[in-house]
Amino acid sequence: MAKTNRTYKETYNVCLDHIQGVGAGACLPSEKEMAARWLISRSTVRAVLEHLSDQNIIHWKGREKTVLRLPTKDDYFQASETRPTSALIEPAFMQYIVGGDLAPGTVLRESELAKNFGVSASSVREYLIRFSRYGLIEKKPNRHWVLNGFTREFAMELFDVREMFELRAFDHFTRQARQSACWKTLQQLGIEHRDVQTDIDAKYALFPRLDDRFHRVLISTYNNRFADDFYDLVALIFHYHYRWNKADEKNRNAAAVIEHLQVIDALEAGDFAAARLFFQNHLETARRTLLSSVSWD
Repeated sequence: MAKTNRTYKETYNVCLDHIQGVGAGACLPSEKEMAARWLISRSTVRAVLEHLSDQNIIHWKGREKTVLRLPTKDDYFQASETRPTSALIEPAFMQYIVGGDLAPGTVLRESELAKNFGVSASSVREYLIRFSRYGLIEKKPNRHWVLNGFTREFAMELFDVREMFELRAFDHFTRQARQSACWKTLQQLGIEHRDVQTDIDAKYALFPRLDDRFHRVLISTYNNRFADDFYDLVALIFHYHYRWNKADEKNRNAAAVIEHLQVIDALEAGDFAAARLFFQNHLETARRTLLSSVSWD
């Protein structure tokens, strides 16, 4: 089995986590049990065991699979090697759009994107098709994909739907247990926001990804596939538009950091009514910022 296979690498990391849990001297389950537990083929299991044996992490002889040592950080495959292809394309495509300052009418070639992103052309095609439904990009007959421009009407419709989804998701978030992962993520985001705020002159360019993570953690508890899919479009369009007018980017980002922290602080204090009001105000600011920052056709 090729060692570049993402499923193999992801399974290998999962198995390392399992070994960390059972400890040195423990025995691993049977190949059949491992395949059933991690929903993989027996051939993938054997490839993982072979690699573990080669690295002297386990002693493997027949049905005996004994842990010799605990894995270290260097034993793991990097996250970039194990993430699903779809998860790799989105940030790569966003960076391509944002970093390239691409104008409306720019031709997007599947083969070039696939080469730049290190994925298959078919994966790129599937990703582009997802966004073609919204008019962001368009496939010309017998031609390549084209990046379309945006109208004010399009932006207004986008934000109307965004507010419906995000306010509903916000209410779901406030009902989550304080011990849940989403609250821990929110706490970490507060720390990172303050880090950016303390050195906004040098770190304001870090805000777009921070903004994306802030909104996604709120949406994550909604468990609505349409909201998840829609926010991919929101993030791409919103950050893409920001590239059109850079004159006031630092001040815009600094103001948004403050608004995010108002929401985070109110949530952590348990004042959900105030937090929701701050969040509504933030969405209104985002709407005004988008409309005023874009050079519309």
